[in-house]
Amino acid sequence: MCGIAGWLDWQRDMTGHAAVVSRMAETLALRGPDGAGVWSAPRIALGHRRLAVIDVDHGHQPMAVRATDDDRELAVVSFSGEIHNFRELRAELTAKGHRFRTGTDTEVLLAAHREWGERAVTRFAGMFAYALWDIAQETLWLARDPLGVKPLYYAEQPSGVIFGSEPKALFASGQVAAEVDAEGLVDVFTVAAKRPGDAVFRTMREVKPGHIVRCDRRGAHEQRYWQVRSAPHEDDIPTTVARVRELLGRAVTEQVHADVPLGALLSGGIDSSAITALGAGALSAAGLDPLATYSVDFAGSEEEFSADALHDSRDAPFVQAVVGHLGTKHTEVLVEPAALLEESRTTLRARDVPGVGDLDVSLYLLFREVRRHLTVALSGEGADDAFGGYPWFLSETKQPTDNFPWSAGVQDRNAVLSAQLRPHLDLHARLDTRYREALSEVPRLEGETGTDRRMREVYYLQLTRFLPFLLDRKDRMSMANGLEVRVPFCDHRLVDYVWNVPWQVKRLGDQEKGLLRSAVEDLLPAEVVHRPKSGFPVGKGSAYLDSVRAAVSDMISDSGSPAMELLDATTLRAMVDNKDWFNGSFTPPPILPRALQLDSWLRDYQVRVVL
Repeated sequence: MCGIAGWLDWQRDMTGHAAVVSRMAETLALRGPDGAGVWSAPRIALGHRRLAVIDVDHGHQPMAVRATDDDRELAVVSFSGEIHNFRELRAELTAKGHRFRTGTDTEVLLAAHREWGERAVTRFAGMFAYALWDIAQETLWLARDPLGVKPLYYAEQPSGVIFGSEPKALFASGQVAAEVDAEGLVDVFTVAAKRPGDAVFRTMREVKPGHIVRCDRRGAHEQRYWQVRSAPHEDDIPTTVARVRELLGRAVTEQVHADVPLGALLSGGIDSSAITALGAGALSAAGLDPLATYSVDFAGSEEEFSADALHDSRDAPFVQAVVGHLGTKHTEVLVEPAALLEESRTTLRARDVPGVGDLDVSLYLLFREVRRHLTVALSGEGADDAFGGYPWFLSETKQPTDNFPWSAGVQDRNAVLSAQLRPHLDLHARLDTRYREALSEVPRLEGETGTDRRMREVYYLQLTRFLPFLLDRKDRMSMANGLEVRVPFCDHRLVDYVWNVPWQVKRLGDQEKGLLRSAVEDLLPAEVVHRPKSGFPVGKGSAYLDSVRAAVSDMISDSGSPAMELLDATTLRAMVDNKDWFNGSFTPPPILPRALQLDSWLRDYQVRVVL
């Protein structure tokens, strides 16, 4: 999967700053434990940390493409992720006369840019981010995949741009400050309302999903190369079901290709089970060993589980049904609730910003165990967003909220803010502004009204605000373990198609994700096909909850706590005392673990709050 770092400067001789870029790349060592490299020229230095997945022996980066006549370097790239259709592109480019020295998708990327220029990115299907320096044109291209699976940050400087896969790489340059303003605090105190391109820190930006940024002597200029486009859906239901199966099957078949051990994350829900079934089938057809699968649960959950807003049933029985049906090689990872608080700082360092408490840690611990056996894992992430799996989809058809649906029920967002912060930050007003901005972006379908119009809005909000939050979490928790997690449901070709399928068809059989269930029902046991959605397991054992309450009480009493300059002590004490902070839902995630991370973040990163 890898890590990218680099520095373009029109006034410095960057050959003398290669050590700085090497230091930037070193902060990303967990993303790329298998190798490191730096390439420098008078105006730019590119750094790279490699996780070797394809052509392990020959994929070292940064990688250059050379002229066939005099062997001079034409372009060089630092690349993260995977171009899943690279074998198809390689055959096309070979027919055009390109020759390849390696079996990597990185070399295909370079040849594609030589053949098609900046439009090459429109030919890629995958999860990727890259920094490509065109030597003759003295132009840097920063690109990110259509759905934003892989991250890429940049900070414009007076004479150039500094960039990297994570904020920590930019901070290591010594040129970028850890500062947060009121808009950044909105992202800290809320969930899944971050605007595309925002990076929490006020001194940097993210390359937006589906965008490529041109950096030259005139500055940095964004260009969109992909977005969902609205059009009437003309396929009948059987054709639609077959098309979804075809597109998903193609994505999975492309993504089981790896030169290192590969497996799948399995929860027993329809999303991961569908990916597991298609992946197992693809490996079997290729004559390979059975697919390895992994699930997560909390120790003691059998006795302590109780259904709530997002957890209909325990995963374990459904996982076993899939394993028995498909014959996968399965491992269950048991997480001790006590570890959830102990590893909170680990997940903070992975994110560089406060996360979502035990939801982060449990995923991190799962990935840590999986990485002991695999380098690549398939995931069902993205199905709920494309097909409408979350409960708020149905709610919006009955009573539209005119808000981000996943957080519309929050009554007083400002209650947790300190008295000195409230004059500078009204969370309700700022989220309403962001919501209106998001609605203004929706690609409308002429003549669409009522429920159909509202559901198009909801799906757009989901794909551009909620899904990026989930993908960011998955990327940071997996890459902190050097694990590549692939997400077939985020293949933009599938998302393109499903985007225009009417809500009633997506909900075939009057069940959430009914279209997806119909597309894969022949592959799985009936009880799995019809299992209602149940969210990722959360830790709510009494020992964990008590430890969080105790830690927050200590933070409130600490006169040196930087977080308490931003948080309201009375509100936090009430949550500690009456346990209302844990409501079993995702809207929002429990605030107390997040408050502890806020305190650690302000201390560890020496964040300067600018209001």
